[in-house]
Amino acid sequence: MLGVRFVRFLKDRGGNYAMMTAALMVPLLGALALGVDYTEMSRQRQATLHALDAAGIATARRILEGASDAEAKAYAQQFFAANLGRMDASKVQLHVQFPAQNGGGETLKLSADLNYEPFFLPAFVLGKGSANASLEFSTSSEIRLKNTLEIALVLDNSGSMDVNGTGSGRKRMDLLKEAATELVETIARQAQQMKQVDAPVRFSVVPFAGTVNVGSQHANAAWMDTQGRSPIHHENFDWSTMGAQDANRRIELVDGIYRKIGSGWGNEQNEIVTRFSLYGELRRITGTTQRCVSFRNNGSCRSSGWVTDIETAPAASWQGCVETRPGSLAYDVTPANGANPSSLFVPMFAPDETDLLDGWSRRAMGNWWADMLEGSSNSAARQRYMPKYFKPAELGTAYMGLDQGPNLMCTTTPITPLTDVSTTAGLNTVKQAIADMRALGATDIPEGTAWGWRTITSTAPFTQARPETERGNDKVLIVLTDGFNTYYTPNSLGYNDLANNRSIYSNKGYTGVNAPGANRTRLYQNTSVNSSTHSNANFTSAMNQHLDKVCADAKAAGVIVMTVALDLSSSVANERDAIDAMRRCASDSRYRSDPSDPSKPAKLFWNANGSNLADKFREIADELSNLRIVG
Repeated sequence: MLGVRFVRFLKDRGGNYAMMTAALMVPLLGALALGVDYTEMSRQRQATLHALDAAGIATARRILEGASDAEAKAYAQQFFAANLGRMDASKVQLHVQFPAQNGGGETLKLSADLNYEPFFLPAFVLGKGSANASLEFSTSSEIRLKNTLEIALVLDNSGSMDVNGTGSGRKRMDLLKEAATELVETIARQAQQMKQVDAPVRFSVVPFAGTVNVGSQHANAAWMDTQGRSPIHHENFDWSTMGAQDANRRIELVDGIYRKIGSGWGNEQNEIVTRFSLYGELRRITGTTQRCVSFRNNGSCRSSGWVTDIETAPAASWQGCVETRPGSLAYDVTPANGANPSSLFVPMFAPDETDLLDGWSRRAMGNWWADMLEGSSNSAARQRYMPKYFKPAELGTAYMGLDQGPNLMCTTTPITPLTDVSTTAGLNTVKQAIADMRALGATDIPEGTAWGWRTITSTAPFTQARPETERGNDKVLIVLTDGFNTYYTPNSLGYNDLANNRSIYSNKGYTGVNAPGANRTRLYQNTSVNSSTHSNANFTSAMNQHLDKVCADAKAAGVIVMTVALDLSSSVANERDAIDAMRRCASDSRYRSDPSDPSKPAKLFWNANGSNLADKFREIADELSNLRIVG
């Protein structure tokens, strides 16, 4: 039937179809004209907006460098025109509103009026006589005078990160690496567009578990306690046992520094003794050779003339982890100062613990060296007996690296300081640091947060950051954890505590050893937690208070803190406390409102699981982008 009608249409010679077609042509061509003009108008508007954003960020930087309003305006006009592409700059009028005119004085506002001359629209829509008609529209961009970013990725590397993330079928660590890498790449692409700004975005990577690794290359840094003068440096050592074992090989305190005293030290007499030097004393036998020192007349060796030479090699070296500073210095950014020994950072050295087993045949967690006190049942004395470290370990002893021997609880890869990701080399450095992370150890969120803060602070230990007084720079902490703060009693991990240490050794020492000059161990200092109770729950409560303090101090210093809780359940008490602590730690958003209460700003806190972690990190990327462009 349709074919018949079509044939009739072709044969028809009447005027009805022609009249209908003519009548329809106007609206049809008008719609086509509208589509063409709308597409071109949208392209020009988008090009104008992109040019505004680019000019705004560049001009904001010029203002921060001290340019006058006239100089900044001329620069904005030049930069704006250069970024319009093939558009006619004479058809666009730029307006610049400087920070001093904005009330708050923190943003630079740029707007543009575009005089768009349509191709077809006047004839088909506006009617005759409108051939030269034009359309005008405006667009604007608001640029914060804070257009560089310094971001510390403070990422949980504890053992639980080796578990599959909820709803993903993949390990949390792998999910984190993927999401963090995408975040860095996204922000790096934005940074690479800002050629006129030096190092517009820099990232540091701070892996944390029960401790933080600052990097063994810093052993001789001025901020490290290289002379053993910090009050916590020798808190687990009893150097008097050296003289008791050999009066000619003593170690004594001389003018606040421990030194080798006595002729038995030979050329080493008066050398300084520290944890660093103690690492050097640890040797292991790798072989023996015999040589003759007394010969018969016939040239043969006397039976008593043979001497056995022992060949040794290092048994361990400092892997880079440091102790928590005592008192109020624990989690702040006070620079290390030789005039205040407590401010210096002390290398971790896990004491060798007793060889003895308890009644359940449990060994001590930190038993890694021979005690040399055979016959003694005093495990505390065996632990603190220092001559043992100066005797080489038996043949077959293996070298002890991360999380072994004196480096027990040092489990993470080192900190990567602030690195410019606008360069390919810098971006690759940060991505490699993320890829190298491994899951092992306990969880100390305040320690990781404190070191993240230190990487974006301009003073030592890490000095790559811009000065805190410099305008135009935001400092950001992104802290992620999949667990609650942990410090352990030996019994809870299946080890004995015959020496009454009350806890395993970690970055806060033993909880059974009070900080020098204090009536509390470092873990309990500056908390309201009962320090006479040594339990995992009490340890966690104290560390949660530490987290509250470091987060509050960082935010008070102007740092933006973003937090992520990964796979934590509000139905589990410890995990619920961790969620609450991470939410308290987070800053308020400058741009988003709380969905449940629009009158309040949204918290920069994300409660993530394995299936949506990547999405949460994309939201973080959006928030970071908003620190540069508003609106």
